[in-house]
Amino acid sequence: MQIFRLIVMGVLSLLMIACASSNSGSVYSRDEARKVHTVKTGIVESVRQVKLEGTKSAVGAVAGGAVGGVAGSSIGHGKGSTIAAVVGAVAGAIAGSAIEEGITRKDGIEITVKIDGGGLVAIVQEADEEFKAGDKVRLLESGGTTRVSH
Repeated sequence: MQIFRLIVMGVLSLLMIACASSNSGSVYSRDEARKVHTVKTGIVESVRQVKLEGTKSAVGAVAGGAVGGVAGSSIGHGKGSTIAAVVGAVAGAIAGSAIEEGITRKDGIEITVKIDGGGLVAIVQEADEEFKAGDKVRLLESGGTTRVSH
């Protein structure tokens, strides 16, 4: 029974990690491939460190609820076991949701760019590439998504 619990916890943890998505300027979704991107150029005015909140899907709550329910059901017998399973499932769901958000939280940057020909825009993306004031950059826009690159 103990091995089964460890396997369930491991599989659920992997499912939570697999659901994470990227807001990197260098990562494209499959839907973005082979589509036209409008390109503008400009100069970085400023860069500010920000945090990108983590994923808040049902995966963390469901995984935590399942693990908490299984753990709680091993306490007591009869009605006591049932009550412990319910309490464990609720506590596990709350904890699982918080863990998912924390694990998938990322460092980001807000890049303010003066566009050649006029205009000022700010784009937020993952902090996986370094930008500094004065850098010449490209803004790639497609389907409501804009990314900054060198």
